[in-house]
Amino acid sequence: MPAPGLSSAVRTTECTLGREAATLWRARALLRELVRREVAARYAGTAAGVLWAYLQPLLSVAAYYLVFDVVFGMRVGAASAGNGATHAVGTFLIVGALPWMAFCDAVTRGMNSLVEAGGLLQKNPLPPVLIVARSVLASALVYGPLLCLVALLYAPLHRFGLAFFVALPLLLLMQLLLSALLGFLLAIFTAALRDTAQLVGFLLSVGIYLTPVLFPWAMFPQGWRWLLWLNPATGLVLGYQSVLLQGAWPAWPQWLACAVWVAVLAGALSVALRRSRDQLVDWL
Repeated sequence: MPAPGLSSAVRTTECTLGREAATLWRARALLRELVRREVAARYAGTAAGVLWAYLQPLLSVAAYYLVFDVVFGMRVGAASAGNGATHAVGTFLIVGALPWMAFCDAVTRGMNSLVEAGGLLQKNPLPPVLIVARSVLASALVYGPLLCLVALLYAPLHRFGLAFFVALPLLLLMQLLLSALLGFLLAIFTAALRDTAQLVGFLLSVGIYLTPVLFPWAMFPQGWRWLLWLNPATGLVLGYQSVLLQGAWPAWPQWLACAVWVAVLAGALSVALRRSRDQLVDWL
């Protein structure tokens, strides 16, 4: 039987996060409008408008293909790429780079959302979860279609197998959940201590080197692979690589890593919400 203290902590976490989820559901119409305005406001006054949101990441990943596959024709060794995986370096990089870009964008925008909306929250009794969800969903509205587009381009390599139709949607949902939990947690920390944004920005800039985006998992020294699991995006990136490069169902350690990170972030967010509820708006 689980320890009484552990059971109580789990129930408290479920109750706290359940209230936040219920708030989002009740205000779903307002949330849709907030997300629409957030996306439109980012590129207001530009000639291309919201198209810039899609062009920038697309051009970034297209550069990988052009430089590494077309110009240099670089290849990953068969042993490193894995059974059934592509050996083209640019094609390999795109599968990991785009999810990583999406993760960083959602977390960064979620982290800064409360501070940026401080004046609004001080004048209007809006739940803070609405502000964070607005930023994270606005990011998902941009990167979600791009991830689906890349998946459609890769799927014919494996004849649209079961992993494509089942595992891929689960990975997209898991990424949204991880981004939302981490973004909200960091938003509270940033409200309390502005240095958080600087520290997290640095960690995200170097985090790509602790994620199997720029190199296959097999190339990383075996004795140091535990470091990769300290990055919440590792399980996601490996999952995308399994589905899109190999046409295979992600291995259980990848799902387990994602589930553990969701549980850890959910518990930490629940504690942060309880301890900051009466002070959060004042910090802004």
